[in-house]
Amino acid sequence: MLDIFGRSRNLDLLWGAVQEMAKRGLVNDKTFIIVLKALASARELKKCAEFFHFMNEHGCEYRVERLNKVVENLCKGKLVEEAKFVVLKLKDWIRPDGVTYGWLVKGFCDVGELIEASKIWNLMVDESIEPEIEVFEKMMETLFKRNEYDEALKVFQTMRVNRMDDLALSTYKLVIDWMCRKGKVVQANMVFDEMRQRGIQADNSTLGSLVYGLLTRGRHAEAHKVVERIEKPDISVYHGLIKGLVRSRRASEATQVFREMINRGCEPTMHTYIMLLQGHLGKRGRKGPDPLVNFESIFVGGLIKAGKSLEATKYVERTMKGSLEVPRFDYNKFLHYYSSEEGVVMFKEVGKKLREAGFVDLADILQRYGEKMATRERRRRRSELVNGSE
Repeated sequence: MLDIFGRSRNLDLLWGAVQEMAKRGLVNDKTFIIVLKALASARELKKCAEFFHFMNEHGCEYRVERLNKVVENLCKGKLVEEAKFVVLKLKDWIRPDGVTYGWLVKGFCDVGELIEASKIWNLMVDESIEPEIEVFEKMMETLFKRNEYDEALKVFQTMRVNRMDDLALSTYKLVIDWMCRKGKVVQANMVFDEMRQRGIQADNSTLGSLVYGLLTRGRHAEAHKVVERIEKPDISVYHGLIKGLVRSRRASEATQVFREMINRGCEPTMHTYIMLLQGHLGKRGRKGPDPLVNFESIFVGGLIKAGKSLEATKYVERTMKGSLEVPRFDYNKFLHYYSSEEGVVMFKEVGKKLREAGFVDLADILQRYGEKMATRERRRRRSELVNGSE
């Protein structure tokens, strides 16, 4: 009931109902989360603090654990500014701990407010509270995403100097992954060696990043040696291989990896198909005189069949006007709009036409996707029949 009042922004009813519940002793931590989220969404910040005082008077005493649950939910809902207000407003009654500040730092990082995250970080340091390792990792990840590579490494170095014993696989994996993305393979190898010397076993995701980094720097033999030593390669390893080979303009070899992963029982994801299509066709798609192998025509057809005629018209207009840059071909939409029985037929026909034209790799990729969609469609229909009969 409170949740309905909150979602409909009927705050008077919400406030009246929760007062009645408190008097009857029918409140718990979930009550706090529902009410605070509704009040914060409506920017009723003073009432957020008042609610804690009111509940304290009715048997729900001030507790940092309860505050942390509220802050966590607000930050996950992108209401981090509101969460910060509540924390600072209640500071005289509830002393924030590392968990409280940690959620605020992560919340500000998620919404791209790195300056605010840094302010909370400094507040922790001033209060002699040591940030959790995952808070360090969130700061590093945000800095990497903002292309502040050197700043991210400074945070990592601080961890190595002050918290070396706390460094685990998650931290090393994050740093190695971003180093490989930036082409810093020598540094990535050094971090990888340090990790192994400390007795931390690399997982497939970390090895996949290393493989990608080696391939992009032209060190193909080393990359394949790493893969050969992996006992049970999974999707992350194969993606590292495919992405690295596509980046090195070796789309045919990437397709061979695609076939190998299927043979070894590793099912491709949508991301696998998109990488391979970009490798063979480029990011803007490939034009051709035959509409069956002209991917812009196929894409427009898919938009229209999906009822997106306005989007299709805009795409055609931009393509026809030479003064405007043609937008990047959206393979994700292309695959999504043809994920049906019609798509199965289309992929089969296109695959056949491509094979005749000598594009065997591309034909294999699309036909495999069509087969996957056909299986999924049959499963969906079986499920509908079973549910209908029940």
